[in-house]
Amino acid sequence: MINWPLLSVIIFLPLIGSVIILFIKEDDVTSNNIKWSAFLTSIGTFILSLTLWFQFDYLNPSYQFEEKFRWFDDFNFHYHIGVDGISLFMILLSTFLTPICILASWSNVKKRIKEYMLAFLFLETVMIGMFASIDILLFYIFFEAVLIPMYLIIGIWGGQRRIYASFKFFLYTLLGSVLMLIAIIVMYRNTESMSIEALQGNFFSFDTQIFLWLAFFASFAVKIPMWPFHTWLPDAHVEAPTAGSVILAGVLLKMGGYGFIRFSIGMLPLATDYFIPLIMTLSIIAIIYTSLVALAQTDIKKLIAYSSVAHMGIVTIGIFLVNQQGLEGAMMQMISHGIVSAALFLCVGVIYDRMHTREISFYGGLVKRMPLYATVFMIFMLGSVGLPGTSGFVGEFLVIIGAFKFSSYVVIGAAFGIILSAVYMLYLYKRIIFGEITNVKLSEIIDINTREKLILIPLAISVIIMGVFPNIFLDPMRLSLELIITNYELANVR
Repeated sequence: MINWPLLSVIIFLPLIGSVIILFIKEDDVTSNNIKWSAFLTSIGTFILSLTLWFQFDYLNPSYQFEEKFRWFDDFNFHYHIGVDGISLFMILLSTFLTPICILASWSNVKKRIKEYMLAFLFLETVMIGMFASIDILLFYIFFEAVLIPMYLIIGIWGGQRRIYASFKFFLYTLLGSVLMLIAIIVMYRNTESMSIEALQGNFFSFDTQIFLWLAFFASFAVKIPMWPFHTWLPDAHVEAPTAGSVILAGVLLKMGGYGFIRFSIGMLPLATDYFIPLIMTLSIIAIIYTSLVALAQTDIKKLIAYSSVAHMGIVTIGIFLVNQQGLEGAMMQMISHGIVSAALFLCVGVIYDRMHTREISFYGGLVKRMPLYATVFMIFMLGSVGLPGTSGFVGEFLVIIGAFKFSSYVVIGAAFGIILSAVYMLYLYKRIIFGEITNVKLSEIIDINTREKLILIPLAISVIIMGVFPNIFLDPMRLSLELIITNYELANVR
């Protein structure tokens, strides 16, 4: 086992890279140096994060690679970080997508390049730090810090309505986070502990758990987002630059799912059991409603944004089934959605960079001019639909299996949503890729270049690997999820 502070290095390496970039003068000549510095830093972080996966002990359900030292002498606050089977792939997802985001921005970000790269590297640090945190206060600091770079990315480098979208994103998420802070203070006053690991179980009265659960729900439901707290997401996606949409869909939405597993189920089992019917109802409404709304969209980005809400509805169903298949399915769905939705937004970015429009009606017949693009787009579309052999199938299948143990109504609702997802994704693909080229502007459009291949092909390979070899992802998380389930069941038996 590695005996040096590997996890801290992974967390703070992007921050070190951003400090180096600060000293690079930004002009027409040196802008490439800034891009390369950011890219190499993010690649180095990703390579180091793979070490966590290779060195991870599948037979140990508790935290590994732990680092701990006292932070405040007067309070029981610690810099306490570690990785278990639940956080491992969230960290890897963050480090995997960041260099892809930087590559995707290589040519289409032309103003304030230094600030843009600084924002992404800082965002990477706080994302990894949040998933690695074992101290609740540390988790909260990183959780809140994510808002700052994302707000700037949307507000400065976004589209025409970027100010509106960034403010809406900021206010929605901040409101929920304030309630979470109150909940954390209450937890500390009751237990004098800030350790996520120590608080896994049933340490609060039923009434206290109800209050705490609702406070955490306000934060995580906005983040994931659940219906009816989802309205900020389509606006944020439409106005965000391509890379902003990638990281928003790929990682930031997963913060809500991660929080539900870690806090709602892990620490508040009695309240979780009480609110399960509410969660299932909201999730089924979200799946069906947002799928129907997606069908009505004319903007490609908005369609994918609404599809994200529907897919995260599958995730919340899986989480609150609180059985092995459900939780494993939810985790696989989060990882799969992180890759597939990120890839779909990148595919939109490819044609937007060429044609400067996202209207579905503008396109048609792209397979004739862009056969390679049509191929990779097809893989991601099928992953979103959940075709067997793709990443999307594994998560959805496990959630459906888990739902059979809970309620046939939930199964029917989830299955109906999955069918609708196939409808709108196949409709989108048909409209854009097949048919005749009726728009004269498309007659000169060119296929994906080398940089775009470097972005899209690794994502396509990941979708296939997850679909064909799911156990390489399921095995590390299995025991950590079993521990969560065991604590939940013990609490609700008493």
